[in-house]
Amino acid sequence: MNLPNKLTVIRILLIPFFLICFEVNFAGHALTALVIFVIASVTDFLDGYIARRDHLITDFGKFMDPLADKLLTASAFVCLTSIGFIPAWVVVIILAREFAITGLRLVAASDGIVLAAGIWGKFKTVSQMIAIILLLLYLIPQLRFNWLWILGQVAVYVCTALTLWSGLDYFLINKDIFKNMTM
Repeated sequence: MNLPNKLTVIRILLIPFFLICFEVNFAGHALTALVIFVIASVTDFLDGYIARRDHLITDFGKFMDPLADKLLTASAFVCLTSIGFIPAWVVVIILAREFAITGLRLVAASDGIVLAAGIWGKFKTVSQMIAIILLLLYLIPQLRFNWLWILGQVAVYVCTALTLWSGLDYFLINKDIFKNMTM
């Protein structure tokens, strides 16, 4: 397994630790959850950068990297919804897009086609991670500033718009896959 793929696996393995630190109330739990989320987010940047730089792009990475991102961000969005930081309808839109794209990838994979993430999907992921980080910062009692809350909420709606746009773009780019489907 190459380094980018190891970083992807590390990102997945960090998710339970993030969830535990988010949910279990101990001194510094919010800060610890934030640090774990940031580390996991940085592995997303690093695995892609290293894979492209060193020509280590694999089918495993094309499939697992976006899946790891979805698992990480979905976990954080659900946690933030559970404490009232994000409206449930926003998370439903985000999760619906993620399930739809994953379904499209599975259909393509059944035909031997591996669909990599597009540029809008990358923007979507970065915007989601920024929104989550801002709201996790606000969760830290010493950082409960109104401007941080407002910035976090604006980021949530920006990432929701990018989520919708990137999903539409992904389906339009890959519309030929539907031609091969039998009903």
